[in-house]
Amino acid sequence: MADDRSIHDPHGGMPRLIAIMRRLRDPDTGCPWDIEQDFATIAPYTIEEAYEVADAIEREAWDELRDELGDLLLQSVFHAQIADEKGLFDFNQVADGISAKMIARHPHVFGDESRDKSAEQQTRDWETLKAGERAGKAQTGTLDGVAVGLPALLRAAKLQKRAARVGFDWPEVDQVLDKITEEVAELTEAASELTQNEVEEEFGDLLFVMANLARHMGVEPEAALRRANGKFTRRFERIEAFLAEQGKRPEHSDLAEMDALWDRAKAEEKSG
Repeated sequence: MADDRSIHDPHGGMPRLIAIMRRLRDPDTGCPWDIEQDFATIAPYTIEEAYEVADAIEREAWDELRDELGDLLLQSVFHAQIADEKGLFDFNQVADGISAKMIARHPHVFGDESRDKSAEQQTRDWETLKAGERAGKAQTGTLDGVAVGLPALLRAAKLQKRAARVGFDWPEVDQVLDKITEEVAELTEAASELTQNEVEEEFGDLLFVMANLARHMGVEPEAALRRANGKFTRRFERIEAFLAEQGKRPEHSDLAEMDALWDRAKAEEKSG
């Protein structure tokens, strides 16, 4: 009965959401789809929701952001409910765990350390604390703890950042650019002389070095690529709109015409 009251309380907050998820997973009265799910089947949705949060922020769509944050929060509640059913942990333990971690990682806020230090120094302190946490989990390797399930471009940037902390890094951007030139040459050679697997390997090497260049230039590569995807989408949609004015579709056009319309769309953006 307590769950029923929580579920129908429009201002029930977290207890309401937890009660709703508990009801959805109830083997007798819940939703068949929700009951069938496990950690592995839900994980792709968790990743997707995180990207939808990032997309709403990129577009400054604040009403959408509220909804997307709710969708992402639901993923945490879903995983915690599955864990609770398995006797692993519950949502309160998740919340207590992250609270304890935040307090431990901010001694300059919750402890006796001085707040009189730069953001850069605080970042170094943060990384030192995280390294200590990894050591406590027997993760003593430099690259330990960089999640394998991250998007490949994001993981590349994190791996390189970790390696750079121990001195495995080019000191100058020019050296990274030279490496990119080298990788492009190897890819060009691979395209004409090597197998498809070897071409893929060389292409991966080039992407990996591009991620390194992003780090040296203070660019977050995943965010940069998202923006590039968004720009491409906007401009191609304008090409379709220009063609529609002529009663045409892209498949009725050719590259020369669409390239000219691309330049027109680009000029529009710059003048707007």
